Amino acid sequence: MKANDPDTSEKSQRDLALGILKQTAQRELAAGVLKQAAHDLRRFHGATSNIERELYLDAYRWLTIDECSSPFSFLNVCQLLDFAPDSIRQELIGDLSLGAFRCWIQRCRRTAGRFWMSFSQPFMSERNASTSARIGRAEPPNMIFHRTNSMGGAV
Repeated sequence: MKANDPDTSEKSQRDLALGILKQTAQRELAAGVLKQAAHDLRRFHGATSNIERELYLDAYRWLTIDECSSPFSFLNVCQLLDFAPDSIRQELIGDLSLGAFRCWIQRCRRTAGRFWMSFSQPFMSERNASTSARIGRAEPPNMIFHRTNSMGGAV
C-alpha cells in the first residue's frame, strides 16, 4: 500500500495544479471578454457603418442582458472576476457619454483615487488609533478636531 502513496500524492498534486491552471485560464479569458466588450462599446459608440453598429449593439446587449445560461455571459464573467455587475455596467455605460478623451481622464482620476486610498490606508489607521487613544482619555471629540487643525495637520 505504501508503494501507491507517492503515486496518489503526485496525482492529487497534478490534479490540484491543473485545477488552478484552469481557474486562472478562465479568469484571464473572462477578463479578456470584458475588456473586448468595453473596447467595442467605446470604439463603436458613434459608428456609422452597419458592421460597426452591429459590434456596438452586440457588446451593449451582452452587457445589459441578465442571463446566466452561457458560461461567459456578463453576469458569469462578473462573478468569476469578483466584480459587482451593476457598478461595471454603470462604469462602462457612463463612459460612453464622455467621449474618448474625457473617458481617459475619468479613468485616470479613478486610478489616482484608488492609488491614493491604498497609499493613505496605513496613515489613516494610525491616525484613527491615535484618535481612539485620545478619546479613551475622555477628551471631547470636538477638542480632538480643533487640536488637529491647530497643529497644522491636514484633515
